[in-house]
Amino acid sequence: MSDSLDELTLAIRRFAEERDWEQFHSPKNLAMALIVETGELVEHFQWLSQAQSDNLDAERRRAVSLELADVLIYLLRLSDRLDIDLLDAARQKLKINGQRYPATLARGRADKHHAYRADE
Repeated sequence: MSDSLDELTLAIRRFAEERDWEQFHSPKNLAMALIVETGELVEHFQWLSQAQSDNLDAERRRAVSLELADVLIYLLRLSDRLDIDLLDAARQKLKINGQRYPATLARGRADKHHAYRADE
């Protein structure tokens, strides 16, 4: 992890420790909390058109930023509890996705990787 993610992860850990929340922060509970916060994020986009979702007003943009922060906090807390380096995992996943979705076959397409065929 980069220094900034490490620092944030440590700050989140300290926050939980100061409140004796370690007992509640099992990976299962953190994963469930992450889903809840992601749902709250999605609510801000529900019923918006594509154009509206691309151009949030200041109030909604602030609300979305706070929900994104909640998602990040729970994600970092979960990765900390499981001792997973998120940056390393993301790099590995990008490499896998690069193989699954080669630019020559995936460019401009939104279908799943199993739909790509080298003979197309």
